Formats: sequence, structure tokens, C-alpha cells
Amino acid sequence: MLRLCRALIPFPLFVGALLLVFWFSQLATAQLSLQLDETSFDLFPNTPFISCMAANPYITPTVKAIVKREDLNDQLTLTLKGFKPGLKFDLFTVQNSLIQANGLANPNFKNFGLAWYQSDVEPEKVTTIKTILLDQIFGFDPEVNLPPTNTFHIGFWFNKPEDAAACGFDVSKPTPFNGEHKAGPLAFISRPNATTNLGPLCIKPNTSTNPPTCNP
Repeated sequence: MLRLCRALIPFPLFVGALLLVFWFSQLATAQLSLQLDETSFDLFPNTPFISCMAANPYITPTVKAIVKREDLNDQLTLTLKGFKPGLKFDLFTVQNSLIQANGLANPNFKNFGLAWYQSDVEPEKVTTIKTILLDQIFGFDPEVNLPPTNTFHIGFWFNKPEDAAACGFDVSKPTPFNGEHKAGPLAFISRPNATTNLGPLCIKPNTSTNPPTCNP
């Protein structure tokens, strides 16, 4: 059959067709690889504190995260828009989000679980960090019998409790989410995936387990 095709189709066209098929297959493979090595997602506000962040009282600030897998680690780029100037925040990866995939508050939320301090954040600047993030970020502590635990969510907290006081935050009860362990409330955080309930830093979920886990 191949000989018949070659007899009917001029040789240059036959070779060109084979090269075209090969090129498309390589392009599809590259696109699949890119999908597994890069992700982007939004972070969402802790709604009681929007007015303490918004530069315009009629427009909710926005936060976009882009994460790319690289040879030795991953790169996160965080872009903030619509914030009051001069605010400062502290970025963490955490185990749990207080927001469900549908945007509603999680009625079963108890705490953020394991948390890793990653970076300071200023709205006027694009925040970029490099560390292990996609599919593999975890911590453990045998001293307190904490097994390897993933932190697939990203959130940031007000660095100064006073910046959130006008929105009802009690400055006499700071949170531990900054270098001095005297931060304000959560400002923005990611949502879980609606299907897997995993945070957006897991881009290779294993849905054969119950509940779903992440392929490292």
C-alpha cells in the first residue's frame, strides 16, 4: 500500500506530508508538556477587608498568579491591581483555604493548616519567587508527628494589623503571618479545584484515589 501511495503521489509531496504530520505531532506534544508545566489562576479577597485594600471603593482589587515549572525549581509571578498605594502584605503557601471552589465560605474550615512563608508583597511591584511549588511543595515535622503535608494554596496577609483596623480587625489580636509574627488578617487566597478539592499548585491530580491526591 505504501508503494502504491508513493506511485500516485509525487515524492516531494509525499515527504512533505510526512514532515507535516511529524511537525503536528511534535507541536501537540509540546503543548501538552506546556500545560503540565505552567498554570495560572486568580486569588480571591477575604471579603470583610476589601474596602481596606481597594484604591477605588467601587472596584474590587484583583490578583493573578502564574507559575512555571523550571529545571531546578518553579517560578511564581504575582500581579496585583487596584490596591491602595503603600500597603504591604506577606505571602504564604498554605494547606487549607477558607473559600470553597464555588466562592462561598467553607463551613468546615478550622485553620490554614501547614503554612510556609514565601515572600513580602507590595502592590506597586510584581512579586516573583523561585522555589518548589508545582505538585511537590510540602513540609513535615517528625518531632510533632506531622507527616509530609502539601501546601497547594497561596494566600497573603496584611503585614500591618492597623491597615485592616477600619474593616473591623482587632489589632490587639494579630495573626502570626509575617516575620515578626504580628500580622493582620488574610487579604487574598486561592480556591480549591471543584473536582479534586486540591489547591491550584497541584496541576497533576491523581483522581484514582479517594480523596484525590497529587502526582509528585
